[in-house]
Amino acid sequence: MRKFCVVLIVACCSLAFTSRAQDTTNAPKTEIENFELQTGTVIVKGLGEIGSVTTSAGVISVRCKESIDENSGRKEYGIGVALASNQLHGFLVVDYDELDSLIRGLDFLGKITFDATTMPSFDATFATKSGLLIAAHSEQRQGAIQDFLQFADTPRIPLTSVQFAQFQNLITQAKASLDALKNKNSMP
Repeated sequence: MRKFCVVLIVACCSLAFTSRAQDTTNAPKTEIENFELQTGTVIVKGLGEIGSVTTSAGVISVRCKESIDENSGRKEYGIGVALASNQLHGFLVVDYDELDSLIRGLDFLGKITFDATTMPSFDATFATKSGLLIAAHSEQRQGAIQDFLQFADTPRIPLTSVQFAQFQNLITQAKASLDALKNKNSMP
């Protein structure tokens, strides 16, 4: 009987832990996604296309996002980064408050050299809350440094230096568009 109680307690605890882990994993990771999950109110989700970059893995698009709670008038801003291809699809949201650090991260990764470390190879990454990952990678201290974009758990998408610069420019344009929108909305 005592052995049965111990097994039962262990089973219940493991089920509770598993369900808690799933809740954490499936929960929205960004403020704007949480904002959009409100109930008992109308949420208007606006999107504005900034542009896209065509890569060997598909088309990467950047969009501005504005979400409005019609009852309170509260607004949240961010961007959406989408990937569309035959094999892969993804859409990740980046909160407005992450954009400055994303722009700084892109700037650093775009200029990174072998001097970043004394080791023979490196992997330098910047990740957002939602799982958008930008990386610069090199296997040896010679040759080219390869840039990548990754959507959460999807395979890395290689970017040429031109594609990387185009993506960086789209993020900068999106931030400028959101800044203009926020300024316009704050005027009386």
